[in-house]
Formats: sequence, C-alpha cells, structure tokens
Amino acid sequence: MTDPRWPATHTRSSRTPSKEPVSTPEPGAAETAPRETAPSDPVSPVAAPALTGLPGLDALAQRAITLMVPGRRVILGITGSPGAGKTTLAVTLAARVTELLASDAASPGDGASSGADQRGTAVHLPMDGYHLANATLDRLGNHDRKGAIDTFDGWGFVALLNRLLVELDHTVYAPSFDRSVDEGIAGEIAVTPDARLVIVEGNYLLVDQSPWSSVAGLLAESWFCATSDEERLRRLVDRHERHGRSPEAAAEWATTVDGANALLIEASRPRATIVVSGVDASIIQSAR
Repeated sequence: MTDPRWPATHTRSSRTPSKEPVSTPEPGAAETAPRETAPSDPVSPVAAPALTGLPGLDALAQRAITLMVPGRRVILGITGSPGAGKTTLAVTLAARVTELLASDAASPGDGASSGADQRGTAVHLPMDGYHLANATLDRLGNHDRKGAIDTFDGWGFVALLNRLLVELDHTVYAPSFDRSVDEGIAGEIAVTPDARLVIVEGNYLLVDQSPWSSVAGLLAESWFCATSDEERLRRLVDRHERHGRSPEAAAEWATTVDGANALLIEASRPRATIVVSGVDASIIQSAR
C-alpha cells in the first residue's frame, strides 16, 4: 500500500546502465566525475531535479526495478549526508524490491522478462564496510576523524563495484560494518549470482575526488537523500549516544566531524539522478 507520507522525489526516464565497468584510474590521475548519460563527460552543472509528488515505497521500488536488465547486474547508488536516512532507505528498498520481483506486481525495465528466476533479487551493500580498521586509523593519526573521506579504502570499494558488474557466475563477498564494535566485518555480505540489483549506499558515492569519481559511472542511477539539518543532527546525536558517547561528546562529533563531512557530501548533490526527501524509519515501518 502506498503511504502518502513517503519521501518526495522527482520522476524522469531511467537510463540504461553501462554494459561494461568503468576502469579504475591510476592514483593521482586527473578525473572528472561522469554525468548520468555519459560516464566520460564532465558533470552537468544543473542541479538534481526538484521534488514533486509524494510516491510511496512501492513507487520507489518500481523505479529501481525498471533499471534492471536480463542477464546483467546493475547497481543503484543511494547517497546523502550523515543521518540523512541512506541505510534506512537502502535496507527497506532492497527488501521490497525482492518481494515485488517474486510476485506479479513488478514492472520490469527495458526488455526484462517475467518470472522471479529471471528477475533475481536485490541486495543492500553499505560503503561503510570499507572503513579503515581502527588500528590503521591510529597508525595514520586520523582516528579522531573517522568517517572522513580519507578514512575509507576508496580504491577497494571501486574495485568491488567493478567486480560486481562482471562476476555474475559466482558469489562475491563484501564487507559489512558493525557499529557495536565500530569495525568492518570482512566477507559478511554475500552477493549471490541471483542478486541482479545491488543497492549500494554511502556518503561519498558522487564526490568528485579520485577514486570516488569513478563510482558514478558504475551506477544505473544515483539517489540523494535530503533531510533537514536539524533532523539529521538529532539522529546523529542519538546514534552516537547509543554507541557509548556522552551527550556532550555526541553533539560535538555530530557538529564537527560529521558536519565537515556533510559539507563535502552536499556539494555532490547536483550529480544525483534524483533527490529523495524525508526518509524516516517510522515512515518506512508504517509504509509496509
């Protein structure tokens, strides 16, 4: 059932995802982040489409399904600032897409055939699994900025996305992130051959810095989660408190470390295919 409170978005025609993975550039090579329609072109200066309408979860799931192509795997990217609701949206979307693909309710994309065995499943893949280990951050002296763009293994993340697009005949294992221990967990996510839609989410998917600027060309679409700064800050402080920080330390981290990261991420918003606004866990629960 469609919930009218589901986040707003703008609908436009989907592009057919790239048939071949984009090659990972050499370290230090000059790059320009790709546009949606031509991965080798400069980024369009036009902002992501304005928000219109209030589609429900099923509408977003159907949009994701239209990206799928028989015999191939495609990647949908979900990005946004810390606390914007990326993980909430990605987890729920992957589950709903898989449900629709197994039913007669899905609307296949270009040339997609019917039948769950042909359509496959969707899987959620967080970028957070590529956090550098805490011991490594201690050695590098940047543990106090954990979550900043240089505290991730960006090259490893790009390599994984390239693998996912071409290695379809066997399971590809990817790391997850366990907030209870604040560390990545190697090989916990299994992307099986029937997983033909990978919903990857993370802060820096559209940032125009090497190697992250390679990511956009690997995505069928990119969705930017937009949430008010006030709401994001509330969520972040709550999250940090739940994981052991004092209220004062939680507020400081949310406004300094997370705040600095948000400035970089918000600058990447014009590169998104669409903007999804108002993602909230309570809305997602009631939408089902």
